[in-house]
Amino acid sequence: MNQPQSKIPQKRNFLNFKPLKWFLQSSLYPRIFQWAAVLVFAVIMVQTLAGPTSAHDNFGTAATWVLWWPLLPLFFFLFGRFWCAVCPFAWVSDLTQKIFGANRKVPNFLRKYGLWIIDITFIFITWADHIWGVVESPRGSGTLLLLILGGVMVTAMLFERRTWCRYLCFLGSLSGNYSRAGMLELRADKDVCKTCTTRDCYKGNSKAPGCPMFEFPMAMENSANCNLCGNCVKTCPHDSIKLTPRIPTSEFWSMTRARFEESFLAIVIVGIVFVQNITMLDFYQSYLKWAALTFGLSKNIAFTLIFIIAMTTPVLLLFAATAVSKRYSGETMRTAFARFGYAVIPLDLASHMAHNLFHLLAEGKSIYYTFMGLFGVHIEGPTDFVSDPTIQIMQYVLVIAGTIGSLYTAYRIAKTNYGPKKALSVAMPYLVIISIFGVLNFLTFVVRMSMRM
Repeated sequence: MNQPQSKIPQKRNFLNFKPLKWFLQSSLYPRIFQWAAVLVFAVIMVQTLAGPTSAHDNFGTAATWVLWWPLLPLFFFLFGRFWCAVCPFAWVSDLTQKIFGANRKVPNFLRKYGLWIIDITFIFITWADHIWGVVESPRGSGTLLLLILGGVMVTAMLFERRTWCRYLCFLGSLSGNYSRAGMLELRADKDVCKTCTTRDCYKGNSKAPGCPMFEFPMAMENSANCNLCGNCVKTCPHDSIKLTPRIPTSEFWSMTRARFEESFLAIVIVGIVFVQNITMLDFYQSYLKWAALTFGLSKNIAFTLIFIIAMTTPVLLLFAATAVSKRYSGETMRTAFARFGYAVIPLDLASHMAHNLFHLLAEGKSIYYTFMGLFGVHIEGPTDFVSDPTIQIMQYVLVIAGTIGSLYTAYRIAKTNYGPKKALSVAMPYLVIISIFGVLNFLTFVVRMSMRM
């Protein structure tokens, strides 16, 4: 007598909740969120370009760098790239394309090197912020927003779909990496899709356009480029799309293809977050001045050297770990680096959130003060919601959780790809490096950070 086969537990599909499914299939989604974002964005643009010149008094600066930027990593972790579905720049792209779009195919150059362009742009903007003080300057923030707006419109005039969002947005790789570590995924049922002949989820139909991010839900294996716009939910004629919860970081050890450029940015972000942390510590300016005087350099050159060292050191350390691990894995350096580079993303995400947590909780009331300033009401007072020691404890918890998440991810990547017997040997060099990254991040939160506002 045959034994009954064990059933694989099915993930809970949120689209089985009819009110949610109705909302995602209606014309309200994501428009209702887009219009709210566009309205706030318009106010921010006016404020940063024509409002008070002091960041302390400017609502645009507070809304962007004290509220939106700190909350963004948390959004990516909880909801994937949902922000990208409601982003004002995406709305501008769709509108520009509808009126002026030539709808040309995306050049092969962008398809091939788009992620590298994004990586380089992200690194450059981070460096430029410290050199020219973009974040602390309302006019600097407004100029950055204008440059992005111009790039979005030009790209939308020339190319199809959301070419900017997929291949050029400087937040693209960051949001993709963080979303892949998150708790939510949208996928299609491949058993249902293999009998489909319409491919409406990609091409679109009368209900909605095709996927704006050039993704085919049936073939999608990761969440890097899914912005949860809902188009495939609207257009699928077979009810194949599922929206399910998942174990955070599980995507990294179940993926079939690792991309070097994605892992490269993940490693570089270790350095970027470290730089962001140390440059906001109270002793940093004194140290930078000492370094500049000691070595006969300007402050900008001194910072640039620090920045380069911070970017390259994590990359070199991971290459060193890969060289050691290669003895047990037998992989090429490039393949192993690409595969295990994803393991640091949980620590990246946690450290990024910990850094931004200070600005949100120590400066959060400035959002209300500057908002009231729009109506001529001048309010002064403390900007913090909770005390510094409380914020530090929360930062420590985040960094510890991120470190543990990265350690576990590295081990699971090794176990999945090389088997249980070799897993610890292959993973050990990476576990050591990740532990070093975790300790260094932890130490940067011991000293109080300075404020932006």
